[in-house]
Amino acid sequence: MSAVPVIRIDGMTKRFHGEPAVQGLTLEIPTGAVFGLLGENGAGKTTTLQALLGMIKPDEGRIRTLGLDPVRHGLEVRRRVGYVPEQPVLYDWMTVAEIGWFAAGFHPEVGYQDYYNRLVAGFGLPRDRKIRTLSKGMRAEVSLSLALASQPELLVLDEPTSGLDVLVRREFLESIVDLAGAGRTVLLSSHQMAEVERVASHVALLHKGKLVLAEPLDELRARTFAISLTLAPGTHLSAPPLGAPLELIDVDESARQCRWVVHAPERAACEIARDWSGVLDAVVESPSLEEIYIAYMRGKRREMPAAAAIVV
Repeated sequence: MSAVPVIRIDGMTKRFHGEPAVQGLTLEIPTGAVFGLLGENGAGKTTTLQALLGMIKPDEGRIRTLGLDPVRHGLEVRRRVGYVPEQPVLYDWMTVAEIGWFAAGFHPEVGYQDYYNRLVAGFGLPRDRKIRTLSKGMRAEVSLSLALASQPELLVLDEPTSGLDVLVRREFLESIVDLAGAGRTVLLSSHQMAEVERVASHVALLHKGKLVLAEPLDELRARTFAISLTLAPGTHLSAPPLGAPLELIDVDESARQCRWVVHAPERAACEIARDWSGVLDAVVESPSLEEIYIAYMRGKRREMPAAAAIVV
């Protein structure tokens, strides 16, 4: 994997109606990565993707996509990037074959329409059917075929598997891995944590427009643990003892039980919990990406003022 980032964001802020959607975002995405962009609804994921493509202009900060300024060179960026939005807009009066022919006119590189036809055949799409007659899943497959047909240097996907059945979703995820193996970069925004975990090499977590973490997924897994503690009667342990080399991300407590999600330099640093006063047993596990995500989200909500945490 090249050390040169395919995307570089420095201090990006974007506001809508005076409210920040993204605040001071600084992020690098290395060439050849499958980069999962995670966050709750309204975290700023789609705003970030649109800014990278020159579809909206940041209020502050600097962006480089494939070495280009997307504000000044938006057309060139979008020509070199395959993009699938969360809700693709297609010309529904065209057939599956016609929309591929139409899109090929914007991609002068040789082979676009041939590769589009191969993708359509692979999905089993009916070439002569009008777009408006297709199911949601079939329309998603047309969008993916259009984005992949140019064999782009960078593929940007906003909730790309929404509406796809299980088999097609699996095949699509495998194609993402193949693209990365060929040196291309994939930026994937998704709520499907299990899917991201299967394919991502890197992840970033956004919360209310701010970056919480960004790192290789293997490194995040290697330093994140779940500790389930069984406590003696009368023992209350809501945080690690002073001096323990653990960073508490989230805690879930019940009678004589608590479960922590923590960062630690190694697994052994968690296993010493068995020796703490009042601890009868400690089980250390490696949490899934979904568990890590939920832990961060719950931890961030606990940091909010009580009034702000209530949504009516």
